[in-house]
Amino acid sequence: MSLMKEFKQFAMRGNVMDMAIGIIIGGAFGKIVSSLVSDILMPPIGKLMGNVDFAGLYVVLGDGKFESLAKAKEAGAATINYGLFINTVIDFMIVAFAIFMMIKGMNAMQRKEDAKPAPPAPVEPPADVKLLTEIRDLLKK
Repeated sequence: MSLMKEFKQFAMRGNVMDMAIGIIIGGAFGKIVSSLVSDILMPPIGKLMGNVDFAGLYVVLGDGKFESLAKAKEAGAATINYGLFINTVIDFMIVAFAIFMMIKGMNAMQRKEDAKPAPPAPVEPPADVKLLTEIRDLLKK
């Protein structure tokens, strides 16, 4: 079997396609969460903390004072961008919580499925029917 044919069979399996779709949707979900954090959640939190822009929080390693993170980067200064790190941690926490809730929901559905009563066991025929069945089978022989 040729290498291309084997690869085509591998790539067209259902679980590989499901995984690819999951990765694409996960990437889009990550962008939505990043926007939620940086554009919706962090501005009010920064406002409450005294007009702090978390994306602009940084420490310059070495000498120099800069008006903004952009100016520090433009000047080539080494910086620790702890504000961006805070945003990334919040992104992660939201994504992790969403995944946790999704898995928790899937597990609850699975438990409901598992809790469904098993089909009743076949009812054993009464003794007289068993005896008649045995007699019938003996007569057939």
